[in-house]
Amino acid sequence: MSLASRLTDRIQLRSELAFVAGVPVLWLALYNMRFWRETVAAMWHPSASGVLFMLSLFALLLVVQMLLLVFLPRRLLRIGACVLFLISACVAYFCDAYGVLMDKDMMRNVFATDIAEVSGLLTFKLLAYLVLLGVIPCLLVLRLELPPLSWKQRLKQRSALFGGVLAVALLGLIASSSAYASFFRQHKSLRYLVNPISAIYAAVNLWSSESRAGAPQKLIEVGGPVTRVAGAATAGASSKPLVMFLVIGETARAANFQLSGYTRETNPRLASIEDLMYFRNTSSCGTATATSLPCIFAPVGRKEFDVDAAGHTTNLLDMLSQAGLDVEWLDNQSGCKGVCARVKSIQYSARTESPFCKTDYCYDEVLLAGMPARLQELQHDTVLVFHQIGSHGPAYSLRYPPQFEIFRPACHSSQLDQCSREEVRNAYDNTILYTDHNLAQMIELLRSQADRIDSVLIYASDHGESLGENGIYLHGLPYALAPDYQKQVPMLMWMSPGFLARWGIDSKCVRSQEDKVLSHDNIFHTVMGALGVRNSVYRKDRDLFAGCMRAGNPPTNGAL
Repeated sequence: MSLASRLTDRIQLRSELAFVAGVPVLWLALYNMRFWRETVAAMWHPSASGVLFMLSLFALLLVVQMLLLVFLPRRLLRIGACVLFLISACVAYFCDAYGVLMDKDMMRNVFATDIAEVSGLLTFKLLAYLVLLGVIPCLLVLRLELPPLSWKQRLKQRSALFGGVLAVALLGLIASSSAYASFFRQHKSLRYLVNPISAIYAAVNLWSSESRAGAPQKLIEVGGPVTRVAGAATAGASSKPLVMFLVIGETARAANFQLSGYTRETNPRLASIEDLMYFRNTSSCGTATATSLPCIFAPVGRKEFDVDAAGHTTNLLDMLSQAGLDVEWLDNQSGCKGVCARVKSIQYSARTESPFCKTDYCYDEVLLAGMPARLQELQHDTVLVFHQIGSHGPAYSLRYPPQFEIFRPACHSSQLDQCSREEVRNAYDNTILYTDHNLAQMIELLRSQADRIDSVLIYASDHGESLGENGIYLHGLPYALAPDYQKQVPMLMWMSPGFLARWGIDSKCVRSQEDKVLSHDNIFHTVMGALGVRNSVYRKDRDLFAGCMRAGNPPTNGAL
């Protein structure tokens, strides 16, 4: 018999139940290594009760995993299992390699990514996972021949099997109730590691939320009418255009900013700017771009923010535009996540005609291309939002030009667990060094235009990053479970002398807030304060300028 015929011959199964139960057993045994490793570390103790808990947990999870197959019709059973093997292989890789959890927000990140980000995640290890745990099992499943049964026989057999396993699981749950009470209360996050059910549930949950949010809805105008207060300096109104550079960084964590006290010189240029203000205790709204980015521009704080509702609610850019400012979004990332839907936007990634761009990505300096001439021509008050690629991983070494590889040896692989912790840190620190260079360039550009514009620059990263601490890489963990590395972000500000004079701002007063506990919640209101924009959602207590302007400059129009 030839090899080809052997590979195409059907394998006859005597019982369909062996398939319905056997495939989930394989998932639990081979695709959930991290789940079992962390569960054993959290719950195992060498005793009869410990053994009973582990066995009952296996039975309970078997019931849950069987739900993916037990109700599928015969014609879809093998195809469904094949697709689930491929999904399980991908989930197993990212859980094992980067320490991610497959919750709704992580699934949102999966669907919000673009080709450039995906290419950065492709590794030989991922390919090995896909082939060994996905493609090969899929091909074997497709060779299986299920026994012919009537639908009544199939229903009877599957019901008996599922009911039997469920009964065993429930008995184990009751017998180990005290252990389960501790497990469910103290280790809730482990449920996001159960593969593939956690990924399927997260995807369905996300689809359900976005289906409701994506239904045709009228744009909700938040905050009522927008007004613009006069930018009156003490000596009279300024006749120069007011310009704001609002820079949204990517994946920069405060722990690796020299300005935060990091021992390495990752911010040599920014550290030399005497009139720069750095806010050392700033937390993010989320741990991933898909949540943090729209949250930064939302009129509500992190605790009230609903990412599913953000798409049909007016945001900061809408309000600035309504107030008469020219607003533009400049993107060197994977898009604005709906924030810039109603303002002018430019996408820079993969602009191969630029010397700052490669085949599928650009260095952040591309955002400043042609900017000096642009500022020379400005006639109106303008807000330019720069969305950087920043320190986006895992391909950190692709985020900076070769001349910025100062910290060596640097990891040049997307497979971070194959590099040493020091190599990963070096590559990441080089991205921060390059961000320092770009921000310093922006400030120097604004300073050079001080004779014709009044300007202010505000920078904050959307979220932080894990670099292998406790075996966790990248970002996106649930906020309540994420380490501070993913939540503590750099935020800084620079103001031109003309901007300070325009509003009568006491710079020492603003600087006195550098050690204050702040968050992304402050950005919305601080931007409105800096630009003299007001409506009913503006809050003085979140505006870093509000208490630092000379009396009467500007009036608050009855805002909080």
